[in-house]
Amino acid sequence: MTQVDSSPVETSTGAGTRQEGGCAEGRGKVGVVLLNLGGPERIQDVGPFLYNLFADPEIIRLPTPALQKPLAWLISTLRSGKSREAYRSIGGGSPLRRITEQQARELQSVLRQRGLEATTYVAMRYWHPFTESAVSDMKADGIHEVVVLPLYPHFSISTSGSSFRELQRLRQSDPDFAHLPIRCIRSYYDHPGYVNAMAGLIERQVAACPDPASAHVFFSAHGVPKSYVEEAGDPYQQEIEACAALIMDRLAERLGHRNPFTLAYQSRVGPVEWLKPYTDEALHELGEQGVKDLVVVPISFVSEHIETLEEIDIEYREIATESGITNFRRVPALDIDPTFISGLADLVQQSMAGPEVNLDQAAALSTTVKLYPQDKWAWGWNNSSEVWNGRLAMVGFSAFLLELLSGRGPLHAIGLL
Repeated sequence: MTQVDSSPVETSTGAGTRQEGGCAEGRGKVGVVLLNLGGPERIQDVGPFLYNLFADPEIIRLPTPALQKPLAWLISTLRSGKSREAYRSIGGGSPLRRITEQQARELQSVLRQRGLEATTYVAMRYWHPFTESAVSDMKADGIHEVVVLPLYPHFSISTSGSSFRELQRLRQSDPDFAHLPIRCIRSYYDHPGYVNAMAGLIERQVAACPDPASAHVFFSAHGVPKSYVEEAGDPYQQEIEACAALIMDRLAERLGHRNPFTLAYQSRVGPVEWLKPYTDEALHELGEQGVKDLVVVPISFVSEHIETLEEIDIEYREIATESGITNFRRVPALDIDPTFISGLADLVQQSMAGPEVNLDQAAALSTTVKLYPQDKWAWGWNNSSEVWNGRLAMVGFSAFLLELLSGRGPLHAIGLL
């Protein structure tokens, strides 16, 4: 169920008053939609979740839509075994839905205490509760206007952008949803609520180091292909870099000294180059430089999930230890940190005080160059290579199907099938 319990919450303001950020009580029912990725809650959900992820044309674009689902099935089949093991290592499923619903409840409570008749809804992109459920619940509740709030502080075409486009698709096909005024919050990497919340969590971990002044702060952000930035104009890298600098400035104010820091990118997949430096390589380099005290910050993640609990806590901790880093401290994700939740409430109120920002505006890029047009192959660099990549993909997919049918081949030999 996507809707957070909408039982009345006692408000602290009188009717018609305007709170900080400009929202007045009595303007009607407001639906606040929290966008997130989603994650498998059980081991048996891993394969279908991966299929949904790779079936999204914003993740992989192909020369013809007919190939999208077969390729998504292929990739999810090949990756599901390793992914299941990763989820088993953190208890058998993702905590993302539980935490996101907690964030939604806390945000709803704060907004109502400020006098706003708001109900929060969770809209996951690739697993339950899906975006369609949030839209259905809002219509059933008689919502009068909508605020869309991504739980991605930094905009990227593959995260917030994909979710905005999914909402727009639903809006175009549903007249009842289409007539509702809508305001979208594109990103908030530089918002004081987010920056202060992050600095506060980092401060506690730095202060716990043997020598706080020399502790090395290591930001690890989810990576994206380099071409997203260079060819499509995705602002993700710029927002991540600016955000890390703002957090370090705020941290220095709180600690009274400046710590050295590194920004790296994790979770790369596929054959193309992603944003660098890569987290694993950067950890090796810091170990070679003699860094001993490392405070790792999951900068682009506001909730604990597989990439913090398994990738950082297990995989990268092991790499750091092998590289000679003796004190590996990981800053927890924001989850329901009060400063963070209060900042989200400020964002909602500030959005409502301003003009409508529709889904197309929120998803727009500053450049007219499209990353991978829908009619072209996602891994190509020019027209010729796109054609050949498409042909190679079809050959590879045909070989895979043949191996599945025959029960023999290289994938069976190395244990993937």
